[in-house]
Amino acid sequence: MISMKFKLPATKQLYVWLFILILAIIFVLGASSFNLINQGSDYVKFSSPDETANYFFTKVYAKTGTLAIFENYNLYASDIVHPRSFRSDRGFMKPVSFLGIILIFGTLAKIFGLGIIPFLTPIFGAVGIIFFYLLVEKLFSGRRIALISAALLTFFPIYIYYSARSMFHNILFVVLTIIALYFLVSLLEQKNEGEKTKIKFLSGKFNERDFIYSALTGSFFGLAVMTRLSELIWLAPALLLVFIFYLRRFNLFRLALLILFFGLALLPMAYWNQALYGSFTAGGYTEMNQSLSSIVNIGHSGLSVSEAAKKVGHTIFYFGFNPQQSLTMFYNYVVLMFPWLVALASLGFIWLAASWRKFKKKYLVYLLTWILLSAILILYYGSWKFTDNPDPRRFTIGNSYTRYWLPVYLGAMPLAAYFIDRFSQWFSQKRNWLSHIFSFVIIFAVFLHSVIFVLFGSEEGLVNVTYSNRADKDLYEQVLAFTPPQSVIITKYHDKVLFPDRRVLMGLLTDDKMNEIYGRLAKVAPLYYLNFQFTPADFNYLKTSKLVQFGLDLELVKVINKDFALYKLNLIK
Repeated sequence: MISMKFKLPATKQLYVWLFILILAIIFVLGASSFNLINQGSDYVKFSSPDETANYFFTKVYAKTGTLAIFENYNLYASDIVHPRSFRSDRGFMKPVSFLGIILIFGTLAKIFGLGIIPFLTPIFGAVGIIFFYLLVEKLFSGRRIALISAALLTFFPIYIYYSARSMFHNILFVVLTIIALYFLVSLLEQKNEGEKTKIKFLSGKFNERDFIYSALTGSFFGLAVMTRLSELIWLAPALLLVFIFYLRRFNLFRLALLILFFGLALLPMAYWNQALYGSFTAGGYTEMNQSLSSIVNIGHSGLSVSEAAKKVGHTIFYFGFNPQQSLTMFYNYVVLMFPWLVALASLGFIWLAASWRKFKKKYLVYLLTWILLSAILILYYGSWKFTDNPDPRRFTIGNSYTRYWLPVYLGAMPLAAYFIDRFSQWFSQKRNWLSHIFSFVIIFAVFLHSVIFVLFGSEEGLVNVTYSNRADKDLYEQVLAFTPPQSVIITKYHDKVLFPDRRVLMGLLTDDKMNEIYGRLAKVAPLYYLNFQFTPADFNYLKTSKLVQFGLDLELVKVINKDFALYKLNLIK
């Protein structure tokens, strides 16, 4: 059996774990409070289409064990009756996004009930704090740096924000990756730092410890990849770098088991990819499927090595490769948004590098891995243009760059913690009580800044999102009061609020092709339009000129608020 070996006296070890558990409990309560305030037993809505889709299909999977729902109206409407982040194939609505969060949360919801779904991400976030502490403790062989790192993660705004907005994939992916890295480091570590590695790669002698850690490492990496397959773009090179540095410790037995359990963890995703999209490697994202197909076809295209490499690069960077824009986004979403983290991590990097006599191989691997993954993530996602905020000039916490760059932020935290620890000890002249107070003051300052930033830092702060959710609930109640359950509502913004209580489709009344579909749909379902209120001139134009040619009449049903109104599309008799 594997035994836990504690280096600290029992009492001190108890205090350390008590502190970590307090951090985890504070995090769960704080992150869960957002959904507790905004949701009820009969009203569970989310602020983005991705969250809405993930929650809906998680419930479907928990209740039925399936990941597709048949919508008969799509047989009349060319498969357009569905919200954003859904797709419809011959009437069957399916998820567009990665399946990991749906399968993992859906399985847990089968055990603990549907009510736990909105709170699973905060719970996983708390587990991530515990394993982040364990991981950093192994990397730096010290509990103080690990404790400070865990505290920084607990109060980090992006980690809190996307745990509160709990149906995004990113926190779950990051936590599963942290757990996998902890077991990987445990697998590769030696009892004594100076111990010479005797393991030969081709040896494969059975070892219970190797079996357990290899299986856990492979399983959690597999679950992480299932949660966000696209992260392989940096995860694979990072793991390859670790493999190169620690080749002598990856014997054949360890590597074979790791790969085996990695593959086993991916089997549910492969099964559902085949069932939903017709291929083990296909997914809901059409662009990603096209990219994978293009890369496979390059091998049979007869191109030269340089031409093939260039085409692979263009395929991977599907949305473009723009280093200048990437640096601009990095400056806005890292340097300007979190100057305290950049400053502390930079000073920690300098201090660690200056301590070259005590510099260990694992520090080098950690730094190179973090630099590599940061460069890939910044160039890959920074080349895209995300407009989650309606104002593209605003750089706010809710824009996708922040959640995609979580590994960059988290990788900087041990360096920041290293500086806080070393500087506090130097400043206090090794008086422990003064060192602890100094560290506490810095962490408390980070805590205050983070809470203010998460709650009030921008129009996407959680307080402002709460006010928006209340306005959405008022709209939801009015629309449901004026529409029958079997109706279909054409909308541009409110699919996430109305679905699944009402069927929705995304559209406007200015496209003749869409209007032709609306004409067919109006023959089988009550059809409504919810959007900005028309001016009298626009209303008359649509009613007398645009829609009449498709056999449709436009009727005002209800002015919802100062911006939006509900209309009914009737067939002209």
